[in-house]
Amino acid sequence: MVNKPNQSTCRFSKRISFRWLTTPAEETTDTIVMSVKDWYVDLRIETATGKIDWAIAGQRIVEGQEPLRVTFSHELDSHNAFEIADCGSFFPLPNGDDLEVGSMPRHDLPGAPDKEYEEVWRELPFREGPEGPNKGISWVLESDDGDLGSGEGEVTVSKTFIGRIWGTYLALSQTQIHSRQKTPSGDLVVKKSGADVSARREEWESGWNEKYLVGEAAGSLPSMVVGFDGEGVGSWRTPGEKVEVQGKTYIVRAFEEI
Repeated sequence: MVNKPNQSTCRFSKRISFRWLTTPAEETTDTIVMSVKDWYVDLRIETATGKIDWAIAGQRIVEGQEPLRVTFSHELDSHNAFEIADCGSFFPLPNGDDLEVGSMPRHDLPGAPDKEYEEVWRELPFREGPEGPNKGISWVLESDDGDLGSGEGEVTVSKTFIGRIWGTYLALSQTQIHSRQKTPSGDLVVKKSGADVSARREEWESGWNEKYLVGEAAGSLPSMVVGFDGEGVGSWRTPGEKVEVQGKTYIVRAFEEI
């Protein structure tokens, strides 16, 4: 493991505890979040069952400083909470951890009412990857949905996010239905609904190894064990460009090399 380089814009974090304000703090998941510049991939695995507690991915938008206030878009969401305002405020703790406070739907209560929560996060050192000591590449890719049209109707989308920070890799995939409807004013709005998420987490230890493989489609998710042709060169280095990964087209959302 290598301490985060000062010049890196990435953030690699583990959740230490969670609580609704009416409950004691605890941690029942193995949760990591990888953020590369303005994009993130977040996988939370229940430690007791090995099932997905929550899987989300999208943009990380800094809304303000002092305190740091961040909004997270949900382009992929195993809870189907695509339209919630996921915004948290972060406060540094004396031991170096960060306390996040905010509110979000509590799905274990009838009607999923918004409730206040607290989470404690710890920034982790980067795991050494195939590039060797004290260096590595980081990126987030989002699957290219292609032309979804502009009229009313439903479109089925296979949404996939894959991300890597040095020697840690995440892949999330979800079949989504995008329903386009016109409002009385004539504007076109898109409503999303999603099926279960499949996930893969891999770590480098003298080679890529699977840590978690969860969900029906997990076996078909892109794997670093197989490897990606052209990774880190050419179009991979430019956000907005498109690259091919194991037969599927992805949009580069963020890239960094140290």
